[in-house]
Amino acid sequence: MGQGEKILGEKRRSLLLQWLKESEKPLTGSDLSRRTNVSRQVIVQDISLLKARNEPIIATSQGYMLFSSDQKDLKHEQIIACKHSPLDTKKELYTIVDHGGTVKDVTVEHPMYGHLTASLFVGNRLEADQFLAKLSTTNASLLSELTSGVHLHTIEANSKPQLEAVINALKEQGFLLEQD
Repeated sequence: MGQGEKILGEKRRSLLLQWLKESEKPLTGSDLSRRTNVSRQVIVQDISLLKARNEPIIATSQGYMLFSSDQKDLKHEQIIACKHSPLDTKKELYTIVDHGGTVKDVTVEHPMYGHLTASLFVGNRLEADQFLAKLSTTNASLLSELTSGVHLHTIEANSKPQLEAVINALKEQGFLLEQD
């Protein structure tokens, strides 16, 4: 294949899947479009087609990744309810990752659409900073802004004590939604 030559259809989707399987970090749509010499929109469509075939691809704020069921078996996870202002998002994310947790996703209960969930997979300060930078450069809003700061996170950690440490730290910071 010559440089600059487009990779077509099924061959391209097979390559995307192979690259996602081989990668230890998320791959951006821009990177994948450069590798295949097609537009980012074509990559988005390809990912949608692969997901429709039940390929376990998730879109995170850092890019696309393949979700392995092997990874899930090794982790402990819990859904937690949080409430804070957008200004405290960095502090919340840092609290979670500094205590060994990974923020898998965020969910809000929208009055019109029901549960809205976005995959995050933020597991360290660099990924938290990248998420916040992308939020800023895209001028996007946090999902929690739709619900006055109330949101759910699925948090995962390597052990139950580590998960408990994350939850206790969030409670100490006042980020957990307390029952009245």
